[in-house]
Amino acid sequence: QVQFVESGGGLVQPGGSLRLSCAAPEIIFSIYAMGWYRQTPGKQRELVASITSGGTTNYGDSVKGRFTISRDNAKNTVNLQMNDLKPEDTAVYYCNAQWGPHNFWGQGTQVTVSS
Repeated sequence: QVQFVESGGGLVQPGGSLRLSCAAPEIIFSIYAMGWYRQTPGKQRELVASITSGGTTNYGDSVKGRFTISRDNAKNTVNLQMNDLKPEDTAVYYCNAQWGPHNFWGQGTQVTVSS
């Protein structure tokens, strides 16, 4: 099993910002596409954003223009900068690494947007 170290979740007011980070083993980080997904009770897990090893990014429609995903190759870390947060962004956010049929998940970190 792959161990990720996720950090940065918490409680924030609407309009605020949070930054999520996920550190992965170097062998995984160097090859796999990294991303963040989120899930709320009763709903399917959905893509928030992903970034390939070459730096190509992809975003879910609901976060385009507000969230930015990036890779820190020196630290084997993928970051998700979340701005202008809305109550509907409240979810458990999961770090993901994907390469072909291989798919690994972090334990999840709670993000709550509420006044």
